[in-house]
Amino acid sequence: MYFRIAAVAALSVSFVCAQADAPPPKPVAPVSSRLRPDDHDPLVARARERFEQVRKLVAAGALPLMQLKKAQDDLQDALDASLLKQSLSIPDLLPEEADQLVAVARRTVVRRQQSLLQMQEMVGAGIISRSEAETTMGDLDRAREELQWAESRAQLVAEKAELAREQKNNAGLEVQAESHPDWAGKVYTHYQGSGVFTPDELQQLETDYASRFEKPLPISALGQTALHTSLGFDHRGRVDVAVTPDQPEGVWLRHYLEARRIPYFAFRAAVPHQATGAHIHVGPASTRLAPAD
Repeated sequence: MYFRIAAVAALSVSFVCAQADAPPPKPVAPVSSRLRPDDHDPLVARARERFEQVRKLVAAGALPLMQLKKAQDDLQDALDASLLKQSLSIPDLLPEEADQLVAVARRTVVRRQQSLLQMQEMVGAGIISRSEAETTMGDLDRAREELQWAESRAQLVAEKAELAREQKNNAGLEVQAESHPDWAGKVYTHYQGSGVFTPDELQQLETDYASRFEKPLPISALGQTALHTSLGFDHRGRVDVAVTPDQPEGVWLRHYLEARRIPYFAFRAAVPHQATGAHIHVGPASTRLAPAD
C-alpha cells in the first residue's frame, strides 16, 4: 500500500506543471485578425467553465493538482479546435495563416503524445485501467489526422500563392515586351502562326502533353484572369504554360505548336531587376481591353 501511494505521488508530481492559481491557457497569437478561436464556441465555453471549476476545487484541496493539468490541456484543445474550425470559413488563406494552422495542429499532436505517455505510466502503476488509456490513443489518432489535413491545406495554399506569383511575372513580361521590341530573340521568341487556338486544340494539347511527359500540362493562366484585367489586357483565348522554352518540355511544346501553326510567345529569360517568369504564351498577343463606357 505504501508503494502504491508513493507511485501515485511521484506520478502526480511529474504530471503537474501548473499551480492551483495558474491562469487559463491562451491561444497562439494570431498572425491575422481572421484567424483566432471563437470565444462563443460551446466547446470553448464549456472547457473554460470546467477549468475554472477545477481550479477552485484544487485550491480548496478537493482535487489533486493533476486534474488542473488535465483541465488546462482540455481547454487548450478546445481553443485550438475552434481555431482550426474557424479557418474553414476562410477560402483565401494566406501562406502565413496556413502555416499557423500547421503549428497549432502540430502542438495538439505533441500535447496528446505527452498525455498518452502519462496514461501509459499510470496503467503500468495500476492507477488506471488500460481501457481508460485507449481513449487517449484515439485522441492522438484524431490529432494526427488534423495535422495531415492542415499540412495538405498549407501545401495547396503555397502552390496557389506560387501560381499567383507566376501569373504576375508572366503578365509583367508580356506587358513590357510590347514596348521593348529589342527583346525579340533575346528575352522572347515570337512565332506568328496562321492557325487558331481553340478550346478543342487546348484539350488535345493537354492530352498529348500528359501522354508525352506523364504529368499534367502546367497551365499558369487560362484565359482572362483578374490580373490581366487589372493590367488592361485581353487574355481571352490565350493560355500561359509554365515551362522554360529551352527545356525538353518547352522545346516539345514549341514544335507541337509550330506543327499546327498556332502562334505563341516563348519567354525564356529574366528581365533585369524583374522576376524570371519564363513561360510560353499560347495564342496571339494579348490586346488592350476596350475602355468601359
